[in-house]
Amino acid sequence: MGTAKTLMVQGTTSDAGKSTLVAGLCRLFARQGVKVAPFKPQNMALNSAVTADGGEIGRAQALQAIACGLPLDTDFNPILLKPSSDTGAQVIVQGKALDQMEAKDFFGPRGKNGERVNAMAAVLDSFSRLTHAYDVVLIEGAGSPAEINLREGDIANMGFAEAVDCPVIIIADIDKGGVFAHLVGTLALLSESEQARVKGFVINRFRGDINLLQSGLDWLEAYTQKPVLGVLPYLHDLHLDAEDALLASPLKTAKSKLSVLVLVTPRISNHTDFDPLRLNPQIEFNYVSMQTQAQSQSQGQSKSGVLPPADLIIIPGSKNVRDDLAFIKAQGWDIAIEKHLRYGGKVLGICGGYQMLGVAIDDPNGVEGTAGESDGLGLLPLVTELKPNKVLRQVTGEISLLGEQAEVKGYEIHCGQSLLLKTLSEGQVQPLSISAMDSRESPFSDGMLSEDGQVLGTYLHGLFDSPDACALLLKWARMSDAEPIDIDAIREQQLNRFAEQLKQDLDMENIEQILGTRT
Repeated sequence: MGTAKTLMVQGTTSDAGKSTLVAGLCRLFARQGVKVAPFKPQNMALNSAVTADGGEIGRAQALQAIACGLPLDTDFNPILLKPSSDTGAQVIVQGKALDQMEAKDFFGPRGKNGERVNAMAAVLDSFSRLTHAYDVVLIEGAGSPAEINLREGDIANMGFAEAVDCPVIIIADIDKGGVFAHLVGTLALLSESEQARVKGFVINRFRGDINLLQSGLDWLEAYTQKPVLGVLPYLHDLHLDAEDALLASPLKTAKSKLSVLVLVTPRISNHTDFDPLRLNPQIEFNYVSMQTQAQSQSQGQSKSGVLPPADLIIIPGSKNVRDDLAFIKAQGWDIAIEKHLRYGGKVLGICGGYQMLGVAIDDPNGVEGTAGESDGLGLLPLVTELKPNKVLRQVTGEISLLGEQAEVKGYEIHCGQSLLLKTLSEGQVQPLSISAMDSRESPFSDGMLSEDGQVLGTYLHGLFDSPDACALLLKWARMSDAEPIDIDAIREQQLNRFAEQLKQDLDMENIEQILGTRT
């Protein structure tokens, strides 16, 4: 290992605030001129980002890299698991997706302490490079370190911290309740050496008067002999990329000019595509899931298979396209989409959603599950074959739509190859015409628009992030006076806002002493 100072943030539960805390600390240290990098040994998430060299990492590590002012690097997240079912996941190692046999071999061998030999080797390889290249490496754990059934062979939490001799702080979410039980219980389930490694606690999402919490903090410090390093307030309207949770839209202060629905399927991926729409005060934005429909039905607001009225329906990306397509049909949403189109509505499919818009999806090798073929929604004249080799590339280019052009940037991340049906006569489909250049400067075109102009599909994630491209797409969706937001500027503002909050509410002197950066 190199000489970098390290600190690991572990949590009592998933969604305790690990990712956000690491991102905020990354921005704090970067603003001080410290050469800092993020690291997460193993992540499990459906939302990912593409690195410049065509690798894949978790969305949280992409945000943390941005907080550090760094380009995305596969070493920031050497192992990424992307669930394709309740029992299976695609394994991505240092940016490369393994096939089923490779994944079996990768996780097969165990060392004398039960560790996964290959997995730990990949993790330590990436970590070593970072500790040689940076002064500080801030590490994020996964889930909880106290999951008894996952302790053997752990490389994501204490197993990693013990292997590299790294200090740990534990964060807990008080908004969910039981914060003292979470912290004390987590500590109690660790071994003696692991308990000694824990240098303090952070309590997250506190609402109210801090003085009312003081007696609990005093008790916690006395009982555990560990300091509370800070109590972070519940920050309303903190808009940072979410890795898994589908965030509700903020309350709109202006009359909505466009209504957008995003269909939520069991394996929805890369929902951060829609943050520029969700945060736009001119747009009434809603996610529609089986749960939200059930709630509407119980309140007498809708019937099964009926979608709320909207101007634009979006079918998002998916980690298991055929299963999610079957889910859409099982809800009756395919029939609702056809009705939506008859009334003049627009439909947009992105990545997996683009594939679903076609005539058929074939998975002959079982890339995403059981091998087989599924009929698509039949709204675009294309067929898709899922292939083992994944397309991963960052993209910049120009989108042409409605006779206008706009600069666009984004990324592709998919296993399928989609082809226009040869039996169709010329003129039955229009190209969306994204004339693009990938990170290797290879020109290509992407996308498809139906002849009537109502159905649009593309493989490009992040296309709403570019304000000009977003404005053109909203114009296509009948919002002629759209005022798109700059999601990159919002992200920067929010990272700085959170860093300032940490500066105020964390004991940074103590944290720097734990890191060994304070002399």
